[in-house]
Order: sequence, then C-alpha cells, then structure tokens
Amino acid sequence: MARKVFTSFHYVPDNWRASQIRNMGKIEGNSVVTSNKWEEVTNGGDKEIEKWIDNNMSGKSCVIVFVGEKTAGRKWIDHEIKKAWEEGRGIFGIYVHNLKDSGGNQSNQGNNPFDGFSVDGKSLSSIVKCYNPPYSTSTYVYDHIKENLEDWIEEAIKIRNNY
Repeated sequence: MARKVFTSFHYVPDNWRASQIRNMGKIEGNSVVTSNKWEEVTNGGDKEIEKWIDNNMSGKSCVIVFVGEKTAGRKWIDHEIKKAWEEGRGIFGIYVHNLKDSGGNQSNQGNNPFDGFSVDGKSLSSIVKCYNPPYSTSTYVYDHIKENLEDWIEEAIKIRNNY
C-alpha cells in the first residue's frame, strides 16, 4: 500500500524529474501543482505559501526531498525540512540530477539539503538518508528509484520514530 507523502523540490528545474517519481504509483499524497496554481500561491506572499505547505503536508507520514542541482538552501525547502522533522514525519532525500528533464537534459549533483540542520548537536544529514542512485543513465536511475522507493519511505519513518 502506498504511503501518503509530501514531496519537496525546486519547482522550475526539477518539476519534470519530480513528476516522474510521483507518477511511479508508489506514493500517495501531493496533487500535482500547475505552474499557474503555484504562481497564485506565491503571489499571496509568505503566509499563503506557509498555509499551502501546512495544508499539503497535513496527514502525510513522510517527506521526500527531490535533490537537484540547486535544491539545498532554498528558503521553502528548508522550511519544509524543518517542519517535517519538528512534526515527527519521516524524511529523506533522493538525488534526481541524473533523471532527464523535459528537454532530455541531466544536471549536476547538488549539495545535501540536510547539511544545514542539526539535531542534538548532530548534523541532520548524519541521521536522515539522502539516496544517490548508482547510475548515470536516466532509465537506470528511474528503475533504481522505483525498485527502492517504498523501502526508503519505511526506513525514513523508522529512523524518525527512533528520535
């Protein structure tokens, strides 16, 4: 049975990559947000963005951060990571730079977005996992993620429950 998850990613460069994973049938949760809807939310300012995140994260047991080239350090992704941890949700990352975008392009690997957080004096990146599929061919990366995604979700929930 698919878990309900919230997915976090840098929209403009990684939406296509994120959609590939979200459409695998392994997770439930976020409805796909169109660029027009996201523009409407962002035009409402920080309060509207926070409200959207709260509404969409509600009822989810896990948060997956799709890590692209420029994901780490983004204001709203950081907010989602912090919120997920503070509210006791499982959380982990998947590097998506080797999945092709809508133009057939891959990108450079980004930094681990969990490096900027600490829990009890330890880096969050030493607690939660950030998976980097061991392939450079997009189809192999896709297959690796699809094969492991459900296990990664369960492991993230287990890790969080132990903290």
